[in-house]
Amino acid sequence: MLHLEVPGGGSEVLLHSCCAPCSGAVLECLLANGIRPVVFFSNSNIVPREEYDLRLSELRRYCDSLGVTVVEDEYDHEAWRNFVLEVARESSSPGRTPSDFETAEQFCIMSEVPSRTAALATSPERGPRCLNCFKFRLKRAADYATTHGIPVLTTTLASSRWKSLEQVEEAGLWACDKITFWPQNWRKGGLQERRSQIICEQNFYNQNWCGCEFSHRNV
Repeated sequence: MLHLEVPGGGSEVLLHSCCAPCSGAVLECLLANGIRPVVFFSNSNIVPREEYDLRLSELRRYCDSLGVTVVEDEYDHEAWRNFVLEVARESSSPGRTPSDFETAEQFCIMSEVPSRTAALATSPERGPRCLNCFKFRLKRAADYATTHGIPVLTTTLASSRWKSLEQVEEAGLWACDKITFWPQNWRKGGLQERRSQIICEQNFYNQNWCGCEFSHRNV
């Protein structure tokens, strides 16, 4: 079993969770080390809403079996999309903002957003779009932890082999200006293998894309 020590020597941790498959081995390992986290589901990147609800229900099912608390963040896909695309800052139409248009996509078209922003929408996994996505979600998690007196944040994003650990850590450190970010590599110590086992044992719904409309285009 992987031995864990929470930064600062405490035991209070907020675990940002992206889905049940990525959380299974992480939660098992935390509990085996005497750490009972609060699980925070902040994933406004996921569309459609039915997909979001399915992933959340699978996570709740597993956490309920472990007696672990799950907190659902507000779902706001439009805010996530605006943040990731950086439409206001990158716009070539001075004085016009996303609020002047019905959707962020309409704003991108009408204001002739520069090629860099267009590239964010089509960039592959581990590109700049993903870094901004992590920042949005982890900032929401960090804000919740700060408000509720939880001193440490970690994330299951660091358990996926499809994600850049460097990007996850950069986003976590950026988000955690008032609390500690725990950049644990949740792939090592046999957790990658255990992850696959738990997916089979629990018969998890195991999605094949991260959740956003941009990644779905490449499936």
